[in-house]
Amino acid sequence: MAGKKFKAAAALVDPVKMYGVEEAVGLAKKTARTKFDETVDLAVRLGVDPKQADQMVRGTVVLPHGTGKKVKILVFAKGEKDKEARDAGADYVGAEDLADKITKEGWTDFDTVVATPDIMGLVGRLGKVLGPRGLMPNPKTGTVTFDIAKAIKEIRAGKVEYRVEKAGIVHVPVGKASFDEKKLVDNAKAVLESILKAKPGSSKGKYLRSATVSTTMGPGVKIDTAAIEKISG
Repeated sequence: MAGKKFKAAAALVDPVKMYGVEEAVGLAKKTARTKFDETVDLAVRLGVDPKQADQMVRGTVVLPHGTGKKVKILVFAKGEKDKEARDAGADYVGAEDLADKITKEGWTDFDTVVATPDIMGLVGRLGKVLGPRGLMPNPKTGTVTFDIAKAIKEIRAGKVEYRVEKAGIVHVPVGKASFDEKKLVDNAKAVLESILKAKPGSSKGKYLRSATVSTTMGPGVKIDTAAIEKISG
């Protein structure tokens, strides 16, 4: 059945055509054919070399309409900041106890990690587990901070992080297939605009190589990079 559904969804999309942002997002939404609420993902291939430190593209953006996903937030904090995190609605709060659970039990049942600066020595030791999953707290993305309540509020409001992978591709979720089409378009444009602004000064040649939007189980819909560049224009 899955094969038939995918073929039916793929039939809606011209694999050669480059679509405008609104049309591409609208088409991707129409390709969602499964019973669960599929995530709509944006994949952007950039003309950067992630191995060069000055060409690392990373950032955060608050999606205007949120992600549609209940995010599990883990906070590393002690004392007053522990209480602040709990009051702000963090799912898990702790220090050595949570670090031990991660290292000894391989526990990773959380979506984002926030830490206070004074506890980063402890969190740094979890790099081998958190790093490859993109979960390592970072001051640049606002996840290493003493303002724990603000960080949690922003994440709950739909703040997403992105970073370019080794292959030069950025993957960012822009909502759920059940979202109203305009909300998905607004979210996608917010992400694309943020990626455009994150262009490193050392990046030479074409920055936006290609962009595709797709649902979890659907075909990729190609977005015209010229149309993306007009967003920030």
